[in-house]
Amino acid sequence: MSTPNDTSQTPAVATAYWTVGLEKGELRREELPVPGPGEALVRSLYSGISKGTEIVVHNARVPECVAEEMAAPHQVGSFPSPVKFGYLSVGVVEDGPADWLGKTVFCLHPHQDRYVVPIGSLTEVPDNVPARRAVLTGTVETAVNALWEAGPRLGDRVAVIGAGLVGGMVAQLLGTFPLGRLQLIDVDPAKRAFAEALGVDFSHPDDALPDCDIVIHCSASQAGLERALQLVGDEGEIIEMSWYADRNVTLPLGEDFHARRLSIRASQVGVVARARRHRRTTADRLKLAVSLLADPVFDTFLTGTSGFDELPGVVQRLSDGSLDALCHVIEYPGTEQPEDPAHAPATETTR
Repeated sequence: MSTPNDTSQTPAVATAYWTVGLEKGELRREELPVPGPGEALVRSLYSGISKGTEIVVHNARVPECVAEEMAAPHQVGSFPSPVKFGYLSVGVVEDGPADWLGKTVFCLHPHQDRYVVPIGSLTEVPDNVPARRAVLTGTVETAVNALWEAGPRLGDRVAVIGAGLVGGMVAQLLGTFPLGRLQLIDVDPAKRAFAEALGVDFSHPDDALPDCDIVIHCSASQAGLERALQLVGDEGEIIEMSWYADRNVTLPLGEDFHARRLSIRASQVGVVARARRHRRTTADRLKLAVSLLADPVFDTFLTGTSGFDELPGVVQRLSDGSLDALCHVIEYPGTEQPEDPAHAPATETTR
């Protein structure tokens, strides 16, 4: 029998995903601290792979000049590696303040089966939002911030270039606005079905309608940004959501860019958009984002599920292109399956 001073007891451990080298990730066990005052122990149910940013980390392409700004809230280690990185986690509170026990929560935490964080880092998931869908909270938050940046108005003509996870999310939210026109634009004709599932008009870049009031660029390609300059109307604004990491981009700013008085403005979720910064906190923004996920249409963005032990291989397959996904979901051991089989998530082999 152990005594209060017995230091031989085995400490609680957790397992987390680490990027440990160029295109190399692994699961590592680590000691789990005991929750202190104002902290909670969370058991993970699901996490989502934010493909764009996490593959940049996997490929060691985070520029040194922005390494500090790109650090995730609960990241451990530093770029390029070893680093524990990620920010789309949903779990249940198993220990901590009594009023949080048993609650399903979202946290901007790396892929890890159990973790201890301050209560202020948690966003409660509403009862009408399934835990699996709630992994999208961080991506919805990114889209909300972009729309606060863009400030679409009644009757606006808006184009979203890039029908990936972020672009699709922005288009989905814009579809709830009283716009005059909205197009989701992508070079891949297969994205038409995705746009139709969101109820948004789809167009190839060559066929997209010009004279837009706002163009939101999410394709992370030079060609996409060039097309944005062509589609935006005089004195219109382009909201640039793409992150190019260490790639250089060249634009034709010597043509009619100045004559038409165009603007390109960056949107980055690290801070609340300037238009709302004095009246909204990041916690407010996350609470809004998770509430929007009550709409089942967001299940369209969840394009496969794998077990936690498969995570290193899944990240590599996303990196080399052998696995295509918008948001790939990681399921943790012990997660209960949905009660309604008709709404059970598909695995990557059945999608």
